[in-house]
Amino acid sequence: MDSPGAATSDQATPGPGVLSLRYGTARGRWVLAATVLGSGLAALDATVVGIALPAIARDFHVGVDSMQWVVNAYTLTLAGLLLLGGALGDTYGRRKVFVIGVTWFALASLACGVAPNVELLIAARAMQGVGAALLTPGSLAILQASFAPDDRARAIGSWSGLGGVATAIGPFLGGWLISAVSWRLVFFINLPLVAAVIAIAVRHVPESHAPDADRRHLDVAGAVTISLALAGITYGLIGVSASGWTAPPVLGSLAAGVVFLVAFVVIEWREQAPMLPLGIFRSRQFTAANAVTFVVYGALGGVFFLLPVVLQEAFGYSAVAAGAALLPVTAIMLAFSARSAALAARIGPRLPMTIGPLLIAAGMALFARLHGDGDYLTQVLPAAIVFGIGTTLNVAPLTATAMSSAPAEHSGIASAVNNDVARAAGLIAVAVLPVAAGLTGTVYLHPAALTDGFHRAVLIAAAVCAAGGLLAFATISNPPRRRAAQEAGAAAPTDLECLSCAIDGPPLRLGPSVPASAGDPGGARPSTAGSA
Repeated sequence: MDSPGAATSDQATPGPGVLSLRYGTARGRWVLAATVLGSGLAALDATVVGIALPAIARDFHVGVDSMQWVVNAYTLTLAGLLLLGGALGDTYGRRKVFVIGVTWFALASLACGVAPNVELLIAARAMQGVGAALLTPGSLAILQASFAPDDRARAIGSWSGLGGVATAIGPFLGGWLISAVSWRLVFFINLPLVAAVIAIAVRHVPESHAPDADRRHLDVAGAVTISLALAGITYGLIGVSASGWTAPPVLGSLAAGVVFLVAFVVIEWREQAPMLPLGIFRSRQFTAANAVTFVVYGALGGVFFLLPVVLQEAFGYSAVAAGAALLPVTAIMLAFSARSAALAARIGPRLPMTIGPLLIAAGMALFARLHGDGDYLTQVLPAAIVFGIGTTLNVAPLTATAMSSAPAEHSGIASAVNNDVARAAGLIAVAVLPVAAGLTGTVYLHPAALTDGFHRAVLIAAAVCAAGGLLAFATISNPPRRRAAQEAGAAAPTDLECLSCAIDGPPLRLGPSVPASAGDPGGARPSTAGSA
């Protein structure tokens, strides 16, 4: 293996701690392949599991609350540990932490595939989230540290685009695997891919650290308290379906979650080098963009959780057909997301971020027309088209606004915050929406009751999403035209990034190296966020 510091024909003049690979060289392609495959594992797994939920529930004879935990256990640990995973890579070596994360993810995938009961499956899914939190930020940080500055944008764009492909094909691939063999193959398919990632990473990926790695402080207390806060709130909300709001375990769990959330804020306020610098929220535009993200992505998360289950259990769709049901959304976003970004650059983000959620809400409401045999052309397709148009209008300006409205020295943490807000919103929505719609216990086994509950759920989600559009109208402001164009050129996501945003939360970006700040006393360093 080449020494990480050695100069080769594949390299430009290396800077301190980086290899400065060229995009079109053999080693550059190997590095890109390792990072795309690694992060693609997490993206693929996050989407295919939703299609597998009915089969898992039938095999283990469990109710909706267990299906919620199969999804949320993964999201919980990923959201809680994502920022810490990036910091670990900066401190101990990005390739090392990336390989550890990929290996951890493989072992957890194996445990998911052989799980004899739903309790062990949920535990293994939580462990998968830990692995994803280690490998995801590392994949993007490796590209930032490895490629020459003038090739970095092309490398990251390719990473985003190919990762978006994995996100797009996930539901269809998952449906085919489930129909052809078993839901367990959804997890076993990760193992040969992981073997390839590890082999490529060990042979071709250079090691890198943050310039101040020997002086960096890990905000472990912050990571632990935010993880416990999310766990407590999620456990309490899911427990409502079985025990009601006044049950002691529910009240105790919710109270503990709130206490840990307050503790997290206090720790971040006092921490010299916090995981989340609270000063970033002094930007009204940044705070507003993340509030809109929370509302809109909460609604999206709840609908994406329920729709595959309802199509299969209430309307007799195969796993493949359910996975392919939203392909029109993919097609619309691929065709028009770049135009959406350009439109937002010309007229500002306020109008697209208002109309987009309103159209998404209309698409969700159209899903309430599902009845009888759930005919795809007359019932599902119109809803998917309206839904896709709204998502295309909303995602690019929302992500670009969240990125561009934060101070320059916090560009990396801004994207990480926006990603975690989207994931936390989905986490809470998956816990709350089924309860609010009366979809509890084994209702999924009764098509009529499931359909009625789904109608209530999509109308609730539509109302929430529409509120997100009104919130954007009230809080988002348009920057001056010249600055808007500059920000759009620097921050607007690519077509396939937008696709990944819509399905799995906004993409985390790597900003350029930034000057030292109060939150980063060690000097300039690249940010370490990544998309799952």
